[in-house]
This record gives sequence, C-alpha cells and structure tokens, in this order.
Amino acid sequence: MKALNDWKLVIMGCLTLGLAPFVPEPHILGKIRWVAGGAVGMKPIDWFDLVLHGLPWVLLIRLAGLHIWKFLARRSA
Repeated sequence: MKALNDWKLVIMGCLTLGLAPFVPEPHILGKIRWVAGGAVGMKPIDWFDLVLHGLPWVLLIRLAGLHIWKFLARRSA
C-alpha cells in the first residue's frame, strides 16, 4: 500500500507503462480516442489494455487529490 502513495513510483509508472509504446503516439491516447469514438470493435483484451495503461494515471490523479485534500484541510483548520 505504501507504493501507491510514493510520488516517484507513481510518476515513473505514468512515464513508462502509462505512455508506452511512445511511437507513433502514446498507446493510452489511442485507446481513449477509441472509447470516445464509441468503442466500436473493442474486444475484452482492448478494455484490459486500457485499464493497464490507464491505472498509473488514475493513481497519479488519486495521489494529487489526496495531497490537495490534506492541504485544504490543514489550511481551513
């Protein structure tokens, strides 16, 4: 659980797994465009791939949200 709260590890995950493969475009962007276009023809492996490449970004957003939440809670107290 401590690894999920480690900024360095989460950012490294975003830059590697979250963006791989890098050429011709980050894989996650192609999957997001596919879903935004209606997800026509997506198979279960494509959904798994979206979750796999999207998880580091979800963890980063979660970690940033927790950090902001704690900051605001300390500020208002």
